[in-house]
Amino acid sequence: MSTYLHSFPAVRGIQSGRPCYIAMCPMRVVPTLFKFDEEEVPPELRAQRTLNLNRVPEIASYLLDNPQDYTLSCVTASINSKVSFAPSEDIGLGANIGTLTVPMDAQIIINDGQHRRKAIEAAIKENPELGHDSIPVMFFIDEGLARAQQMFADLNKHAVRPSDSLSTLYDLRDQISELGRHVQKNVHVFSRTTEMEKSSISNRSLKLFTLSAIKNATKALLKKSGKDTISKGDKDLAVKFWNDVAANMPDWQKVLSREIAPSGLRESFVHAHGVTLQAIGIVGSELLLLPERSWKAKLKKLKSIDWSRINPAWEGRAMNNGRISKATYNVARTAIYIKKELNMPLRDEDKQIEQEFT
Repeated sequence: MSTYLHSFPAVRGIQSGRPCYIAMCPMRVVPTLFKFDEEEVPPELRAQRTLNLNRVPEIASYLLDNPQDYTLSCVTASINSKVSFAPSEDIGLGANIGTLTVPMDAQIIINDGQHRRKAIEAAIKENPELGHDSIPVMFFIDEGLARAQQMFADLNKHAVRPSDSLSTLYDLRDQISELGRHVQKNVHVFSRTTEMEKSSISNRSLKLFTLSAIKNATKALLKKSGKDTISKGDKDLAVKFWNDVAANMPDWQKVLSREIAPSGLRESFVHAHGVTLQAIGIVGSELLLLPERSWKAKLKKLKSIDWSRINPAWEGRAMNNGRISKATYNVARTAIYIKKELNMPLRDEDKQIEQEFT
């Protein structure tokens, strides 16, 4: 073993008959302690995916923007050397709590967490104080490429990203999510008909819209990005707009009064789907440039639009081959159709999209 050593407070355990160790590592040592094979080698000779540099600035910004309120999950790594573990006690619980010692010349390869490693390195360069924080690391003993590749597959096989609706519901830091929650809570029709967890609605669901669809439609309405400040005036305007939209959607009101089942409305009409909600948000962003009396008068024309799926005008717009589609081009074409129905002028880019469509 090398004379020069890394020592970490650690907990020892067993997984699949193999020893493993959980240690808290100072973030300042993460860039030098862990190696990641960034050379151009074939996938079959690597034990992890190639580094996606586009993900790194997002994670680094998250750390820099929230130094007192961030959370980083555990990094998993393999050590290609013998290690020693000194327990704090000979028996009992203390037998698995102690100090893990790793030779400094050992190669420690990250199996899961390479993007966090790179982001930590970038964040510490801008804010060295972050280097005093710690990140949990789970160490395994390296058993060769085949085992490392299997570990990577196993670690990522069951990873499931939360739905956009659930992220919107729980993300108290993101202002766009806060905007979506505020609109859902304060627009009467949304407060009664919104699916809060899933980003898609089953055929038999009693809900009409998803929280993520409301958030994205309102984001389009106010033309806001993730970094923009959302004022109280923005929130009030969005609530006023969507309440006016709902007042001019008789079918939405029938869902509230239980005259129509949400599933039936979704089955027969396009205005009960996210693609139309998003399109109305886009249309609304231009309506809000007008005096309030004018845009309220325009919204009254929503009542006269034939929203039924059997209306051939929706094919290629809100629907593709009879199926609802919320692809970007479907949203854009749906918005253009609604503008025409409301007697709104088309922008040059709208005219180009419409010309390509027709």
